[in-house]
Amino acid sequence: MRLTRYTDYSLRVLTYLGLRPAGELSTIKEIAAQYDISENHLMKVVHQLGQMGFIRTVRGRQGGIALAMTPETIGLGDLVRRCEDDMRLVECFDAKTNTCRIAGACALPSILDEALDAFLAVLDRHTLADLLVPRHALAEILQPV
Repeated sequence: MRLTRYTDYSLRVLTYLGLRPAGELSTIKEIAAQYDISENHLMKVVHQLGQMGFIRTVRGRQGGIALAMTPETIGLGDLVRRCEDDMRLVECFDAKTNTCRIAGACALPSILDEALDAFLAVLDRHTLADLLVPRHALAEILQPV
């Protein structure tokens, strides 16, 4: 399984914000520059993270974004489930678009379901705080602009 760019960017934004002192605002421009990614891509990600309640946004000239929750309360499994709009690993997981001739007899879907459950179970054991453990090394790389 490969996570979408949207989920990857969501994790990056939360990691960046998690390294900042609590309540300190950052900007999309600042985060995009640190990761060398498109501001336009991040705008959608940040908007959705705000709607999901992971971050808070402050409008205006002195505005920006910050974590709305503590890193210990942001579960990675929850985040991935909410960011990934399609967790179907193969086409036969969707009866509407399935064209596989052996779908009814094939054992692969049950094996992949088990693998996906295991993948998500591991993520469920971790929070954003776990991503921030190498805080010093991350902070050296992601210096505010």
